[in-house]
Amino acid sequence: MSEKKNQPPRSEEEVTFGDELPVLPIRNAVLFPGAVAPFDVGREKSVALVEDVDNLPGPIIAIFAQRDPSTDDPGAEDLYPVGCAARVLKALKHSSGNYSLILQGLTRIRLDSVLATAPYMRAKIRRMEEPATEDVEAEALAMSLRDIAKQVIQLMPELPREAGSLIDSIQAPGALADLVAANLDAPVEEKAQLIETIDVKERIRKVLRLLTRQLEILKMRERINSQIKEEMGKNQREYVLRQQLKAIKEELGEDDGDQGDLDGLEDRISKANLPTEAETVAKKQLKRLRTMQVGSAEYTVVRTYLDWILDVPWTQSTPDNLDIPSVRKVLDEDHYGLEKVKKRILEYLAVRKLKQDKKGPILCLLGPPGVGKTSLGRSIARALGRKFHRVSLGGVHDEAAIRGHRRTYVGALPGQIIQGMKKSGMINPVFMMDEVDKIGHDFRGDPSAALLEVLDPEQNNTFADHYLEIPYDLSNVMFVATANVADPIPPPLRDRMEILEIPGYTRREKLAIARQHLLPKQLSEHGLTAEQLEITDRALEEIIDHYTREAGVRSLERQVASVIRGVAVKVAEGDTQRRRVDNEDDLHEFLGAAKYTSEVAERTAESGVATGLAWTSVGGEILFIEATRMYGTGKLQLTGQLGDVMKESAQAALSFVRSNASRYGIPKDFLEKSDLHIHIPAGAMPKDGPSAGVTIFTALVSLLTGVTVRPDVAMTGEITLRGRVLPIGGLKEKVLAAHRAGIKRIIVPERNRADLEEVPKEVVDELQFFFVSRMEQVLEAALDRMPEPSPVTEEVKEGDKKDGEKAAEKSPMASN
Repeated sequence: MSEKKNQPPRSEEEVTFGDELPVLPIRNAVLFPGAVAPFDVGREKSVALVEDVDNLPGPIIAIFAQRDPSTDDPGAEDLYPVGCAARVLKALKHSSGNYSLILQGLTRIRLDSVLATAPYMRAKIRRMEEPATEDVEAEALAMSLRDIAKQVIQLMPELPREAGSLIDSIQAPGALADLVAANLDAPVEEKAQLIETIDVKERIRKVLRLLTRQLEILKMRERINSQIKEEMGKNQREYVLRQQLKAIKEELGEDDGDQGDLDGLEDRISKANLPTEAETVAKKQLKRLRTMQVGSAEYTVVRTYLDWILDVPWTQSTPDNLDIPSVRKVLDEDHYGLEKVKKRILEYLAVRKLKQDKKGPILCLLGPPGVGKTSLGRSIARALGRKFHRVSLGGVHDEAAIRGHRRTYVGALPGQIIQGMKKSGMINPVFMMDEVDKIGHDFRGDPSAALLEVLDPEQNNTFADHYLEIPYDLSNVMFVATANVADPIPPPLRDRMEILEIPGYTRREKLAIARQHLLPKQLSEHGLTAEQLEITDRALEEIIDHYTREAGVRSLERQVASVIRGVAVKVAEGDTQRRRVDNEDDLHEFLGAAKYTSEVAERTAESGVATGLAWTSVGGEILFIEATRMYGTGKLQLTGQLGDVMKESAQAALSFVRSNASRYGIPKDFLEKSDLHIHIPAGAMPKDGPSAGVTIFTALVSLLTGVTVRPDVAMTGEITLRGRVLPIGGLKEKVLAAHRAGIKRIIVPERNRADLEEVPKEVVDELQFFFVSRMEQVLEAALDRMPEPSPVTEEVKEGDKKDGEKAAEKSPMASN
C-alpha cells in the first residue's frame, strides 16, 4: 500500500454544485472522496477544461476513470459510471502546454448523460449520498480495517511513520474505507467497484479482502526473505535473487521452478530428430541438469552445451536446384569466363541428379587476387539454392579455431566449422574457406592439420569437434577453399582438395567484365545513370593498358570508380551536361598521367638483353635480363635480389656457354681477363625459380657474340648442362603477361605444348609459338641471326685430346 497524499478529515461544510459539471477522464487511477492527489493533464480537451476552470461558477469538476487507458477521446460508454466530484486546489502549467493538477475528492457522483463533447465533455451528474452507519457491525468492521492497515504499514518500511497516525485520526467508517482504498495497490477495475459501492459495510468488507490479500503477500515475502537468508548466508546477490524468485513462484503456484524450462528442453530433444549418439548424450546431460543447483557454474556449462547440440542442424537441408540450364544462367550472370569452375559445378549437379546421395565436392580455387574467387563461392550457393557461409582462415594459427575447445575450459566454444553450420542452419551449405594458403601455426597447434579431417570426403562424415564430442556429418557440405599460391598449402591438405586454377584475365575478358559488371555496379553505387555518364570501350581499354597492371580486375574497378567519382563531383556542383569519356585526354582529367607504358618500348637494340617470362602470385610478368662484360678476373656477379635456384640457373647457363664457346664463335679464353655481370631489373622484388635459364643463356650468348635479341620475342624454360630445355609451370599466366606487353613470339619448352590448351584461343591466335627442346633451337628463334662457329684447326683438336688424357690420368676412376 502506498500513500499518495495525506487527506484532512472531511468538513461538514460541503461545497455546493449543480447537476451539470465538466468531466475530466483519468487513466489508470480512481479518485476517492477525501483524497488529495496530483494528476498530469495533456489531452487537448482536458487542457481546454483546465484553462476554462476560472470561468466556471466554482472550481469543481467531475472525475471519472477510463475503462481502457489507450482510448484518447473517451465517450460516456468508455468511462466507469461512478466517479468523484473534485475541487481543483492548484493548476500548474508546463512549458510544453500541459498541466499538473492537485485535486481533492469531495463526494461520489454518477454520470447520467453527456450534454456536450466540445471543447470538452460536460455531463449531467447525480450526487450519491452515503447512508449513515452508526451500528456496532460497522464499527467492528472499521476496527478490523484499522488494525490490518497498521500491520501493512509496519511491513512496508518505505511508508512514513505518520501513516499510522492518519489511520487513527479518521473515525467515520466510510471515510476510513475510502482512505485505505485510495492507497491500495490494486487494479483500476477493483478500485472502480469500491467507489461504486455505496453501502459502507459492504465497501469495508471489499477493502478488507483486498487489504488482507496484500498483507498475506507481504508476510510471505518476509518469510521467504528470512528462509533464504538462513539457507544461503553469504552467497552472491545474484543467487539470492534467483532463490527468491523461485520461492515466490512456488508459493503462488504459478511455476514449478526451473522444471518447466527443463521440460521444454526435453521436448526440444524429442522433436530435434537427433542421431542416436547425439540423442543419448543430450538425454544424459539433461538428466545431470535436473540434479544441479541453478546458480552453479556447472549448470550454465551443461545448459550451454545442450543448447549447442540442439541448435546445430542434424537433418535439415535445402533442396538443390537441379535445373542445369538455370544454374548455368546464374553462374554466367555473376561472373564472366571462369569456364573450368562453372563446368565442374555443372558436372557435380548432373551427377547429383542421377545419384541423390552424392557427397559434396571439396574444391580449391587457386589464382591471383581480384579474379573473383570469393565472390564465386557466393554465386555457387545462389545457383544451387543453398545457404552460404564464409570463414576467413588468413592468420589463423590456433587449432582450436577449427576443432573448438574442450568444455573443461572457461568460455569454451565449438570451432568455426560447427559455428558455421549453426549459422547456416542447414547440413548442406556452401562453406567457403577463404585464404587457406595463409594459415599460420605455432605452439597452439597447426590449423591446417585440423583441416585434414574436414576436407577429406572419406572422413568428414564423422568430424569430431572438441566441444561437441559427438561425430558430426559434414559429407553433404560443399567446401570451397581459395588460395593465391599452392606452395604454402601443406601437401597432405592439398592432396585432399580438387584444385581449379583460375588464371588472370585477358585484355578482352577484362573489357567484357568492366562493361557487363564493374561499370553498372559503380554507376549504381555512386548515384549516377548511364544517361549522365558514358565510358566507351576505347576508354576502358586505355584504363586496362595504361592505368592498371594486374591479373584480376580490382585495380580496374578502382580506376573506373575514380572516373565516376570525378563526374559525380561535377554533377553535384550543378553540371547536368551528359559526360562522355572516350580517350586518353578525357581520362587524364580524372586519373592523371598514364602509370604504365608498353614494355615493348623499353626494349633496346643492344646485345646482352633478353626478355623472359615469370610467374608471380598475382599473375604473370615479363622480366628483362641484362648481361654486361668488364675487365676482371673471371668472376660472375648476379644482382636483382635473386633466389638460390635462379642463381644456379645462371651458373648452369654460363657453364654451358663456356663448354660450347667455339660453337657460337666465342673465344675460349673470354673469361680469363673479364668479369660478367647479370642483372634483372625491379631489384626490390625477390625473384626465384629455374624458368629463367634459357633467358639468361640467350642474354649471355647475345653479349659475347654481339648479336642482338629480337625485340618482339620472350622466352621461358629450364636448362641443363647437356643443353636440354625442360618444362616449366604457370604457362598460361606467362603467356597472358607476354600478350599484355605486346610480345609477338614466345619460346616455350616442347613438353609444355599441351598446356597451351588452357590459354584463350584469341590470345593464341595473336602470338607465334616456338617449341624447343635444345638450346640451339632457342638461339635460332631468339637471335636476329645465328653466330658463326669458330674454325676448328688440327692443333686445337690435338690440344683438346691431350687435355682429355691428362684429366683421365688425374681422375680417381682411372685405376678402375
